[in-house]
Parts: sequence; C-alpha cells; structure tokens
Amino acid sequence: MTQADLDEARKSEKKAAFEGNKLSKRLHRQVGQAIADFNMIEAGDKVMVCLSGGKDSYALLDILMSLRQRAPVSFEIVAVNLDQKQPGFPAHVLPEYLGKLGIPFHIENQDTYSIVKRLIPEGKTMCSLCSRLRRGILYRVASELGATKIALGHHRDDMVVTLLMNMFFGSRMKGMPPKLVSDDGKHIVIRPLAYVAETDLERWAVHRQYPIIPCTLCGSQDNLQRAQIKQMLREWDKRFPGRVDNMFSAMGNIVPSHMMDRNLYPFATLQTTGVADPSGDKAFDDDEDCGPADNAIVRLKID
Repeated sequence: MTQADLDEARKSEKKAAFEGNKLSKRLHRQVGQAIADFNMIEAGDKVMVCLSGGKDSYALLDILMSLRQRAPVSFEIVAVNLDQKQPGFPAHVLPEYLGKLGIPFHIENQDTYSIVKRLIPEGKTMCSLCSRLRRGILYRVASELGATKIALGHHRDDMVVTLLMNMFFGSRMKGMPPKLVSDDGKHIVIRPLAYVAETDLERWAVHRQYPIIPCTLCGSQDNLQRAQIKQMLREWDKRFPGRVDNMFSAMGNIVPSHMMDRNLYPFATLQTTGVADPSGDKAFDDDEDCGPADNAIVRLKID
C-alpha cells in the first residue's frame, strides 16, 4: 500500500469517526428531548426495553443505557426478548449480546408462531394477531419483572406511517402516541425514539455493528399496506425533503376548531361572541402560504 493509499484510508477513517460522533449526538439529543417532553422516565423507574433483534430496539437499548449514565434521575433497565419460535430464529444471538453488555435481561419463550400460522389463512396478513399476542405476553412479563415502564422501539417514521394508515384504511385521525396507558390499564408504554428518523437508525446500526436478526414471521410478508405506505413516504421525502418532518410536527399541533370532530369541539352549539378571535377563520391566510405554489407541490399535483 502506497503512502497516498494510507493517507486516503486515514482520511476516510477520520471522516467516518466525525460523522459517527455527529450522529450519536443527534440521536442522544432527540431521545433525551422526547423523554423530557413527555415525562417518559421518572426517578426509580424500572424500564423494560423490548428487544426484537432489529435495528430500532438495539438502538433504543443502546441509547437508553448511555443516557442513564448522565441522567438527572436514577432508573433501572431490563432488556426483554420474546422468542416466538419462528423456524430458523437464532436464539443464541441476543443472550450472547446482552450478556456482553452486562445488563439484566429476560428471554420469554412462547410459541406464538404456531398459533398465528394455525389461525391465519395462507396469504393473509399476520400482523394484527401477532401484535395482540405479543402485547399480552409482554404486559404479563412486565408485571412479573416489576417494570414500571415498557419501552418500545417505534420511531418518527413509524408514527407518521400509522397516522396515514388510519386515515387511508380506517377513516380515523389517529396516530401512534409517544406515551400511553396499555390496553389492560396496568402499564405505561413509552416510545423514546419518537423524534428519531429511521434513516438515522439505519446508519447508527451500521456504525454500531448490531447483530441484526431479520423477522421471518410478519416481516417477510410481501405487499403489506404498512410497507407500501412506508415506501411511499421514503420516496416522497427524497424528492421533497422536509415534508415528513412537517407531517410529524403537525401531529403535535392540532387545531380542533379547524377539524370536524364534534366530540372535540362544540360545533353544534357554536355562537357568535362579538369579540375578534385571532385564531378564528384562518386556514392558509399567511402570505407565505398563499403565495405561488413551489415546484415540489406543482410536480406532486402533476404526478
């Protein structure tokens, strides 16, 4: 190898280290901000991190462990994996990985794979039943372990996709909240990656070299509606950067008086007040919004 090759290699390594450090700071800042904004973790909490073997849950555990070292409050972490007994699942990977990290963990063995395969006809979507079974088991395990919070690895893109899924196929304006009470009313579920873009998680997984375990159950099904919506958003964000960020921000800036839900706003009993309302009948009244459409919107309409 020539001196020029060595110099180029060092330059590439230095650039990779710089980019990795910048990405690390952004991820830790975003996760810390989400935790603070929604009061996800409190003093004395025992956080059960649900680890699937995918990039998102690996990153969630990784970042929470790092943040715990400098967090203003003390909390515990226990990693939990549900081994659903899919054929070919490498059961040794997660115990070995978690053992090296030196944190408490629990592997729950439940053959939900056989149940799903038996009850769902061939070619039909498995996600709904699989999710229900998995939730029930994880809630039980959380109680057994004394966990006060259940942390899931859903990120910003998952939340936007869920919103569109509910709009397109469920006729509901409903998303995926960063914090909620579980179905059984006994647990608090948190999503600390709520502010994180999936592309950043993909880059982080490569940087950290996680031992990724691909899903061989629902993840291998073709033409899932969620996968199609996700791909649509990916392509849209490449063509028109910032649109997905704006959609995500809109989920936290709801104006009930300018929607149509009669349970959220008293449209039926609305009366004049004689007092000017600065947030009244305005939709796109700002000069910026009423100006000529930018090329991105024009192209979108043409397409």
